[in-house]
Amino acid sequence: MIKLSDICIFISVMVAFAVSGFLWFNGQKEEGLFTAVWVPSILCFGIYFRLLALKGGSHE
Repeated sequence: MIKLSDICIFISVMVAFAVSGFLWFNGQKEEGLFTAVWVPSILCFGIYFRLLALKGGSHE
């Protein structure tokens, strides 16, 4: 089941990817690379929070 939080994470990843590509192809290569690093970071946070939700948020 897809939740609203999953959609927000997906939109965030797509925006970061689009901004990265825009910067890269407009000659701002360093800024494009910096923004490209956000994509896996956002995905990792999304996965982490999804796992916490599935586990019930309890810490062992």
